[in-house]
Amino acid sequence: MTVASGTFRIGGEIGVRRLGFGAMRLPNEHGAPREASIAVLRRAVELGVTLIDTAFMYGWGANEELLAEALYPYPEDVLIATKVAIEQSAPGAEAQINGRPEFLRDQVEQALRRLRTERIELLQMHRLDPKVPLADQLGVLRELQDDGKIGHIGLSEVTVDELAEARRTVDVASVQNRYNLLDREHESVLDACAAAGIAFLPWRPVHPAASADTAEIAAVAAELDATAAQIALAWLLARSPVVVPIPGTASIAHLEENVAAGGLRLSDEQWRRLDGIGAR
Repeated sequence: MTVASGTFRIGGEIGVRRLGFGAMRLPNEHGAPREASIAVLRRAVELGVTLIDTAFMYGWGANEELLAEALYPYPEDVLIATKVAIEQSAPGAEAQINGRPEFLRDQVEQALRRLRTERIELLQMHRLDPKVPLADQLGVLRELQDDGKIGHIGLSEVTVDELAEARRTVDVASVQNRYNLLDREHESVLDACAAAGIAFLPWRPVHPAASADTAEIAAVAAELDATAAQIALAWLLARSPVVVPIPGTASIAHLEENVAAGGLRLSDEQWRRLDGIGAR
């Protein structure tokens, strides 16, 4: 199984390398932590990462501002993806899902301002709001897409049925569900994405495989002179050509380790051994 990281075209249009970067773990506070976060983001771009994932929920907008500070003006080949539909009613309050069209419209406008851009190429629903008709939630995003403020629309943490229903209203370019070598809960969603050519962005792509005391992962890692985290990413990349993992880290060393996983080659036999772990 000689699968390199390669590229994938989001929405059939925007080519990205199949190892992205999730910005959630980056510290946003000012001072040394922020400078370190900026260094990680810039190093990711230097290493060829072309998809960076953020969200309003990550620091309640501060993470988006961090990306803009680090990377604006954005390189032409870098796709910044962000997410909406989560709110914090008051400082310190728990996050709440909000899919009301007027709220989503305002969140998109605020994200455009924080990211210093006139168009968000990949705008994702962080969660669907069960209290609001799905057609209303996605309808406002389609209007913003028609206005040129959104390029492509994605979903997060959806079922196969929700994905099918959403596709009756908009063209879905990506799905971001939790999925990794040891957590296959959304296997059927990945299969649906693969069948439709929709990008599948697994969040938490490395944990818990990187820390699990699993003899098979350790054995394959030793055979390839790699880390457990790299093996977990290599398995994901080989799982389907629509998979675009977005591992996150606040460490340049871990970032470089993750990116290097794109060059690993699992043999058919190694992939089957790893695949069998999650099937047990």
